Amino acid sequence: MPEISGNTGYKPLQGKLAIVTGASRGIGAAIATKLASYGATLVLNYTSPSSAQKTQDLADTLSATYGTSSIIVKADLGDTSVGEDIITAIKTSPLYSTSTRPLKVDIIINNAGISKNTKTVDITPAVFDEHYRINVLGPLLLVQAAIPYLPYDGSGRIVSLSSVSATLGLPGQAIYGGTKAALEAMTRTWARELAERCTATCVNPGPVVTDMYGGTSEEFKEVMRPFIGIFSLSLSLFFVFVW
Repeated sequence: MPEISGNTGYKPLQGKLAIVTGASRGIGAAIATKLASYGATLVLNYTSPSSAQKTQDLADTLSATYGTSSIIVKADLGDTSVGEDIITAIKTSPLYSTSTRPLKVDIIINNAGISKNTKTVDITPAVFDEHYRINVLGPLLLVQAAIPYLPYDGSGRIVSLSSVSATLGLPGQAIYGGTKAALEAMTRTWARELAERCTATCVNPGPVVTDMYGGTSEEFKEVMRPFIGIFSLSLSLFFVFVW
């Protein structure tokens, strides 16, 4: 698709609803911006109170730039109610609570996640549980809750953000890489089980300038340096489809 700047007439996603988890910053905000440029109505999810204003500012910017509407939803991917919380927030938002049109979830972007670079000897049950609840169970629960609202014409899209850590065996990434490998496995299954409703795929980015990358150790950044030499580390995200 061609680049779109500002409020142009080309809106291939006009009338489509897209849920983006972890939308307040980084890759999530970039994806939300791209979807808005194509005309999608957005559900911008965030978790921490410190992200509330950033998410509102993003929604305001997207509205002013592209004329798109956004539903802002505070929901924790680590909570077992997260899927129903997001769907309920959409249904009760002004965009839907006063409308007779049925809810249809066209696009799900499973972007939110956490990564704590932890060597195997330092992994605790609490660290393991936190990563798998947010990075694996959270996306599963969101997809489960959204299934009744996916399109019936096969036009739906589920895109999950994986990582090179899923396959490279990077030091300190046993837990994070494991969660991303699990997410890839689930996504492959969704592609088969939900084939009549939507496509499902993962994108597998290397190092991207985000808050998460900035918080990694110097050792981790050194391991990633060869990738930076091949693909320049920038605010742009180059997607590599894993299948």
